[in-house]
Parts: sequence; structure tokens; C-alpha cells
Amino acid sequence: MDNHDSQPQESLESWVKDWFKQTAYAMILLRKDGYPVVFYGDYYGIGGDKPVPGKKMAIDPLMYARYHKAYGKQEDYFDHPNTIGWVRLGIPEIPRSGCAVVISNGDEGSKRMNVGKERAGEVWVDLTNTRKDRITIGNDGFAVFPVNGGSVSVWARPEQDVEPKPNRR
Repeated sequence: MDNHDSQPQESLESWVKDWFKQTAYAMILLRKDGYPVVFYGDYYGIGGDKPVPGKKMAIDPLMYARYHKAYGKQEDYFDHPNTIGWVRLGIPEIPRSGCAVVISNGDEGSKRMNVGKERAGEVWVDLTNTRKDRITIGNDGFAVFPVNGGSVSVWARPEQDVEPKPNRR
């Protein structure tokens, strides 16, 4: 995404806007193809005359998801111009692996995606902590995964089971 040549104050400056960094890193880190790497300056910040703060708080949940959740077959849900998603189905060798990623570059949205019938009844949470919902996977393996506008949510089974939140009316 960014690097030492494209950072502010450099000759090839072409900096990715802050609101989009977490989204871009979700694509880099959580898809099966590609070479996952995080630019030091994005993570720790950049010093100098015009310092740029690091985005550690936004990138850490994605690195956690990459290491613990983003395994197995990938299925894409690229059927909307502003809200896309994909699932990584996980692998048996890594307990609780698998995730559902939803990205919006517009308004709040959601994706109905299949994470597998074997996950029926599991309660998933947003690892980015941008959503407080708890999603229960249906008997058919499908669930509707929401995302805030201009944001990314990474849904997965937490390390400790949680109960679904009651519906509030």
C-alpha cells in the first residue's frame, strides 16, 4: 500500500487516506492470494517535520485475524458496487479458524454469506470492534454480516464462546 518512497514529504508521495487504510490492509492481509506485508510507517508512524501517527489500533485486529482466522477456501461476494465481502472457511487444524470480511466504501451495508453448515449456532463477533453486534450462524450456514459506512468488519468466532445478544425493541 504505502512505503518509504510514497510517504508524505518524499518525491513519489501518493499517500492512502487514513479512512481507507484499514480497508486496504483487510484486502492485503485477509485474502488468500497476495503477499501480506504491513508498512512500518503505517504501523508505528512516521517522524520528521510533519509526523504521521501510526495506525496500530486499526491494523492489529487485522493481523490477529490473519494469524488466527484467515485460513481455508475463500468465497467472494462481489455483487454490489459499494459493499463487498468474502469468507475464509477455516481449516480443521486451526481451531476456531475462518472469518467473514465485509467492506463498504459508501453507506452502511451488509452481506448474506455462507460460512458452512457445520457452524450452525455459532456466535461470531466483529474483530475490528467497529460493530458490537453478535451474529448467530443459521442452520443453513448463512448469516447476514453488517458493516458501517466507509469501514471494514471482520466477523469470526471469538476465542471464548459468547452468548447472542437479545433483540431489543
